[in-house]
Amino acid sequence: MDSGCLCGSGEMFDVCCGIYLSGHTPAPTAEALMRSRYTAYAVQNEAYLLMTWHPSTRPASLELAADTTTKWIGLDVKRFEITGPDSALVEFVARYKVGGRAQRMHETSKFVREQGRWFYVEAVKPLA
Repeated sequence: MDSGCLCGSGEMFDVCCGIYLSGHTPAPTAEALMRSRYTAYAVQNEAYLLMTWHPSTRPASLELAADTTTKWIGLDVKRFEITGPDSALVEFVARYKVGGRAQRMHETSKFVREQGRWFYVEAVKPLA
């Protein structure tokens, strides 16, 4: 992909989320992981999403291939907060369309770092 990254960073995909989606290069921060996970949803990269989901809360599957009506259209990271040496929170608004109808997800997510890799744990405060 030789265009702007879907995460809204303003960077080119190949030097932004693209370098993480293969799974070989870990995201350096919880915010970078959040952005790459949004992009993974947008391109239906279920393997990456599951790999970056903490084992304590990871579902068995997401069945993204069966979802043919969701189109991810934008991400706005509102807040990134380091909460400890290996923990962080990221508040974001993800915009998407389902069957042509606009939706938004406003969430604060918890992330932890283990053995040098960041993992999404859970939503800690769903917001309207």
